[in-house]
Amino acid sequence: MKKLKDLSASERPREKLKAKGPEALSDLELMAILLGSGTKESDVLTVAGHILKVLDGRNEKLGVEDLQAIEGVGPAKASLIAAALEFARRRIRPEGLRISFPPDVLPLIRHYADRKQEHFLCVSLNGANEVIATRVVSVGLVNKTQVHPREVFADPLTDRASAVIVAHNHPSGSLEPSREDHDITGQLKSAGEILGIRLLDHIVFNQKGYYSFLEKGLI
Repeated sequence: MKKLKDLSASERPREKLKAKGPEALSDLELMAILLGSGTKESDVLTVAGHILKVLDGRNEKLGVEDLQAIEGVGPAKASLIAAALEFARRRIRPEGLRISFPPDVLPLIRHYADRKQEHFLCVSLNGANEVIATRVVSVGLVNKTQVHPREVFADPLTDRASAVIVAHNHPSGSLEPSREDHDITGQLKSAGEILGIRLLDHIVFNQKGYYSFLEKGLI
């Protein structure tokens, strides 16, 4: 990861936001802007990376004390981040969003497209195909993530979901599903049939597009 001092003026988060708008920034860059500065030991991009790693790995709400436990985050920054996350949660609520076609789910997951590791995600849906919750199930290596049906369906069972859509990013850049992707899709479909929770789709995505098992007739 490059440090802030190594970036040209146009590549720095604040300047990039002014020139291209917030939607052009990665999660890392947006978090760096929220933080404002780093510490004597770590620059702001490094601290932002630590925070994102924790956020990606936990589905439950993070409190100020949880954030302060992250290297480089003090009380002021922890309070700011907690407030920003809560404000976003109140203003932008995916709950109730109706999923009619595979692309409908992309706004909920596309910010994971630039991650350097595979993130396996699960979207719980009610009987009307409305979003209940979107969660990270597991985080893996550059080209592989380990996932088991019990981990995928644990939260949807608690949600009393009727269906799920699973998805994962491909850091390699290829949208072609691997053999493992096909295998886990079959396992999840079978497990879902037993549990009474339909697997509607498995989406592979990157920054340029997506691959839908449903659209390809594979589910």
